[in-house]
Amino acid sequence: MSLNSAKTSEEILDELERTKWKRVGKELLKDWRLYALLVPLLVFMFLFKYLPIKGVLQAFKFNDEGVIVMQDSWYGLMYIKQLFQNNDFWRALRNTFVNSMYGLVFGFPIPIFLALLFSEIKSYGYRSVLQVCTYLPKFLSTVVTTSIITLWCKTEGVMEGMDTVGSNGLLTKMFLAFNWITPGQNILSTYKFFRPIYQISGVWEASGYGSIVYFAAVLAISPTNYEAAKIDGASKLQQIRYVTLPAMAPTLSIMLIMRIGQILNIGYEKVMLLYNTASYETADVISTFVYRQQQGDGTSTNYMLGTAADLFNSLIAMCLVLGANAISRRVSDTSLF
Repeated sequence: MSLNSAKTSEEILDELERTKWKRVGKELLKDWRLYALLVPLLVFMFLFKYLPIKGVLQAFKFNDEGVIVMQDSWYGLMYIKQLFQNNDFWRALRNTFVNSMYGLVFGFPIPIFLALLFSEIKSYGYRSVLQVCTYLPKFLSTVVTTSIITLWCKTEGVMEGMDTVGSNGLLTKMFLAFNWITPGQNILSTYKFFRPIYQISGVWEASGYGSIVYFAAVLAISPTNYEAAKIDGASKLQQIRYVTLPAMAPTLSIMLIMRIGQILNIGYEKVMLLYNTASYETADVISTFVYRQQQGDGTSTNYMLGTAADLFNSLIAMCLVLGANAISRRVSDTSLF
């Protein structure tokens, strides 16, 4: 009997293996509409994410135009060595890491705090108005945001193009009142003020929109957990500590891993619209360094140096994501993969 059962099992496994692709085809035909929706995304990922990967070869080849890569001669690690000997690159790497860490330390907890605040507001209308007000900065263009900051930091009597600024901006007046700057000194041209302005404006832009994920995690918590905590005599802070935050832990872990992966990924748009040569000491980051190298004097060396810097940045970011994911999986059993 057991022998017949064993044979039957083997036959079933053989049949399943033989009809595997047939069954897969039936599933695809059954839900073809859902899979059809994936086609534009797959095409986008291939064209803009995977196809440009061959561009990293420019960090190891001599390319005079930056267009044809596969037919160029190998130059080995020459540009990598030049990159590590470039002081501007190490300054940009340091500024990228420092600015990102400031954003992680100060920018990551604020959306969580806003989500907890929204969850405690019982009036639906009042809460909706507050949420919309905090979401709005995210939908402002980077140019609009930086223009507002520039107007707030303008200095009386400084020439801007063909016009003379007639009065000090809001931040300039405040800094003058506290004697942080001298009359005629431009805030954005003072390197020690760039990081605070960049971080505060970044928190103002992203905190409201970032709270959506955490607010959804709070709403997913069963009300019975809070009722049980109340029966046990837990205060509001104790309910947040022992009920809300543990229930949000998986979401917090995933978002933290994703945020760590973006530590070395600071967009160049906002930085370039705010910084100048006087503030390079704290403002120049890897993305702006790459942009200047590839757009500088147009030579192949600068173009390859920028590619090498971008490749190095991507490798470090990948290592950070893998490390953060491994630590999270070991500590909390929650991970991206």
